[in-house]
Amino acid sequence: MKKLLVLVAVFTTVLLSNANAQQGNGTPPDPAAMKARYYERVKPALIEKTKLAPEVADKVLDINWEARSKMRGMRDLPEDERKKKMEESQVEINKGYKAIPLTEDQIKVVNEFFEEQRKQMQQQRQNGGNGGN
Repeated sequence: MKKLLVLVAVFTTVLLSNANAQQGNGTPPDPAAMKARYYERVKPALIEKTKLAPEVADKVLDINWEARSKMRGMRDLPEDERKKKMEESQVEINKGYKAIPLTEDQIKVVNEFFEEQRKQMQQQRQNGGNGGN
């Protein structure tokens, strides 16, 4: 009987810990909270790598966040169509950067920064990581 109680207790503990480990517990994530976490995670590295002022970095992150939001719907498109849409999106992003205004050199550095971020995210996904969250 004691063994049965111990097994039930262990089983219940494992189930509850797995249920609590699920992000959001089945509720959709809050976009404002996601954006805040994104800024907290990316802004310091963006400033360090690109040497942009914090106010300029905020504008760059605003532009990039909006573009990322629009790109989320592209995941289900065929690859050639998705590639075309992403190229169009990159043109719009660069227009936004020029409007801040950023110089061509600054735009190049910012784009390199986000490309490196993208590669790191892909590598973390392949390794089973969740981006440090």
